[in-house]
Amino acid sequence: MRTTTGWRATGPTTLRRTPLERRDLRADDIAVRVDYCGVCHSDLHALRDHDRHAEAPLVPGHEFTGVVTETGPAVTAFSAGDRVAVGNIVDSCGVCAMCEAGQENFCHSFPTLTYGGTDRRDGSATLGGYSREYVVRDAFAYPLPAGLDPAAAAPLLCAGVTVWEPLRSLGVGPGSRVAVAGLGGLGHLAVKMAVALGATTTVVSRTRDKYEDARRLGAHDLIASTDAGQMAAARDTFDVVVDTVSAPHDLAPYLKLVAMDGTLSLLGYLGPVTVEAMDLLVGRKKLSSAGSAGRPATAGMLRFCADHGITADVEVLPSAQVETALDRLRRNDVRYRFVLDMSDLD
Repeated sequence: MRTTTGWRATGPTTLRRTPLERRDLRADDIAVRVDYCGVCHSDLHALRDHDRHAEAPLVPGHEFTGVVTETGPAVTAFSAGDRVAVGNIVDSCGVCAMCEAGQENFCHSFPTLTYGGTDRRDGSATLGGYSREYVVRDAFAYPLPAGLDPAAAAPLLCAGVTVWEPLRSLGVGPGSRVAVAGLGGLGHLAVKMAVALGATTTVVSRTRDKYEDARRLGAHDLIASTDAGQMAAARDTFDVVVDTVSAPHDLAPYLKLVAMDGTLSLLGYLGPVTVEAMDLLVGRKKLSSAGSAGRPATAGMLRFCADHGITADVEVLPSAQVETALDRLRRNDVRYRFVLDMSDLD
């Protein structure tokens, strides 16, 4: 086994710096020195739900960038010194219909998650990127294109690819009309990507306080969801509404914004929802969702972001301030994504 250092959960709001064990490299593995790891709302949920007395430890982190330090004997795509990015999926069965279609995120036997998952070969628990080293199958690591800042690129591997998947699958491009509900970690990247794809893009936020920020990100307008007049004026307007609101909420106002044959894509809140059938019937509207992406789409997203200069707006903190980052994220005190600098683990 290999030994590294990382941040292990000791409670719902606390983590402790501790030695961690990584597996010895298999033939198709690479070892990655983790330089930057994004802090995701999923990390908050995992910490909240974790039983600190459980046998398997919890080390969060599933969106990170770093440098290859070693490769297994069968690896040909990477060499030591290469910049790479790793997201929230590190393995899949590889043989089901979804995997064969390049949608490993929908693997029929469930993809192996970067943390809190179970290794398909030895049954061990996967430990995440809040650490200085990660060992991963080469097929689930991606070259980090030159020109992308590694800190600001880390959130692309979760937040970025989560919004990229529906934008591409729904055919967003020049002439599309897109609304993005919620201007947070997911929403600000949805705006940047939709604009770069050529769509006329509008932000939907509770008030117009974020108008200037929305414009800075490239949005063409902002609608205040609490303004009945603005919402009524925008009825049946958008081909795609990307809903990134993370708390439970009524979908009806957002469905009313969707144009005929358009789609509301629910990304931020993945719990139970109630929908009136008439809100879908009138206008043949569709309700969809998406989660992460397969390997081809993830690689394509990184190339697109490099071509268009897209990264997340981030605040970088030393990893020793991980609890501060989590506490502020819990209070939505970030624009728009925290990233941990893992170099203080040396």
